Amino acid sequence: MRAARLITMVLLLQSRPAMTAAELARELEVSERTVARDAQALSAAGIPVYADRGRAGGYRLIGGYRTRLTGLARGEAEALFLSGVPQALREMGLADAALAARLKVSAALLPSLRDASRTAAQRFHLDAPAWFRRPEAPPLLPAVADAVWDDRRITARYRRGEDVVERQLEPYGLVLKAGVWYLCARPARHDTFRVYRVDRLTAVAADEERFARDAGFDLPAFWAERAEQFARSLLRAEVVVRLSEEGVRLLPGAVDPAAAREALEGAGAPDERGRVTVTLPVESEKVAHGQLTMLGPEAEVLAPEGLRARFASDARRLAGLYAP
Repeated sequence: MRAARLITMVLLLQSRPAMTAAELARELEVSERTVARDAQALSAAGIPVYADRGRAGGYRLIGGYRTRLTGLARGEAEALFLSGVPQALREMGLADAALAARLKVSAALLPSLRDASRTAAQRFHLDAPAWFRRPEAPPLLPAVADAVWDDRRITARYRRGEDVVERQLEPYGLVLKAGVWYLCARPARHDTFRVYRVDRLTAVAADEERFARDAGFDLPAFWAERAEQFARSLLRAEVVVRLSEEGVRLLPGAVDPAAAREALEGAGAPDERGRVTVTLPVESEKVAHGQLTMLGPEAEVLAPEGLRARFASDARRLAGLYAP
């Protein structure tokens, strides 16, 4: 445990001009006293860690000291080469930078680990777009990605329905979801963050001015919350369905999984035939018809009456098609 912490401390100091004891303690999740002891241990091992005294003091490496990545195990090296998404990097205009970084990391590894990039690539591949969809990168994505990296405000024109609106935005992060790029940004003079589809941007101009990034913004947490809110906002109607045991098993694959879980958790006890009745949130009766059709005879719609009548009509038509 301590050896790993010492290596992390060296890498942190190598990546920055200097760090205070408080900053190191926070990154390493230890006390400042432990930081001081670790710095002494590194110095005793020949690593030139220098401590500046005083209120503005801290720790730094002297003499241009650099450590090579010889402490990586094979699994760690292979995981490192899995951390990128090649297609996404190309779409953001970062393919060359990613290639250069991989080459530098490969050069720093021990000879026995330099095939890590090839072995990882031959075993794992991420294909982000959904099935039956040809991915097309939004033409303005590289410009947006540059602004995100550089913390520069942008003036963007955005298609909203039939209209095109102009907004000044602070671009905080990009998300690739099922082959679609989204920009998480804060409009100027607003406190709340919003989500914009990048393929709906018609113009982007980066300002010279940089914005002060909110240190408390957590992109993965923000996206998870908004994605759940969006999914829930679509479920504006309810249907009552009686499910067989097989229907219960198949339901999460036919409808929104969270809605299915909520419906099944609220279901009563099974009847004498093992069937359960659930109240299922759905987007609309039309959407529910398409989704529940996949369950066939394992689901019986009880309400609303219009949807039940639609399934009854389907059943009569099917019976006619398959009659002897």
